[in-house]
Amino acid sequence: MNWTKEDDVDHIIARLEDRLLEHFHPLEDQEHAECGGPAGRLGALLGPSYTAVLRGRRVLDYGCGAGADALAMARAGARHVIGLDIQQPLLRHARSAAKKAGLEDRVTFLDYDPRFEVDIVTSFDAFEHYADPETTLARFHRLLVPGGLAFIRFGPPWFHPYGGHLFSFFPWSHVLFSEQALLRWRSRYRQDGARRLEDVTGGLNRMTVARFLRIIHRSPFHVERMERTAPRPLPRSLPLVAREVTTSVLRAILRK
Repeated sequence: MNWTKEDDVDHIIARLEDRLLEHFHPLEDQEHAECGGPAGRLGALLGPSYTAVLRGRRVLDYGCGAGADALAMARAGARHVIGLDIQQPLLRHARSAAKKAGLEDRVTFLDYDPRFEVDIVTSFDAFEHYADPETTLARFHRLLVPGGLAFIRFGPPWFHPYGGHLFSFFPWSHVLFSEQALLRWRSRYRQDGARRLEDVTGGLNRMTVARFLRIIHRSPFHVERMERTAPRPLPRSLPLVAREVTTSVLRAILRK
């Protein structure tokens, strides 16, 4: 085997990254944070009048996780809620929670698209995890009745100081270290064989503000509202790079 100077440099950098990373431990996963409990989460996603939005509607909660939001929407007056996710352990937990809450007749948890249209699609803290977000948004459109609404809320985006979720153990650590080093570090705590950030449990598609805006505006949806949340109000003229690092939450309301 021929050993080149480039191999030497790559090996030294990899060793240095590993030595630095061994001093850090994963933070508690911030995905699906409570946001003030179920009512606070629904208010953050659907707005303060969420009970009026949900009353009598069929809702698809896309990327439902353990089902807390789906159950909360049923309690808030939705006619029927379908929670959709690909993670079977979370679905088992969700079905158990629905049974315990006596909501089995109004909440269904699936790992495939329903066979009927819905009035509302919700996506809370999930858009940065979809393997193909553009295709997923097209699925939202297909599953909605004419005039139906899609509510999307997620954050932080990729270039926010903590946009790497588990990998953001200090600000921008997820962009300062190589993907390979981060996955070697993660393998000390999660043994699932992930070789890319997209392969980790739930996936991580590196969604940026600019990419999200492009996907939304290329979609067949009419944009009812688009909001960016930051620690302090930002002028519209702020350069895109500044918007990327200061935006903590993105929210969109889309109509078919």
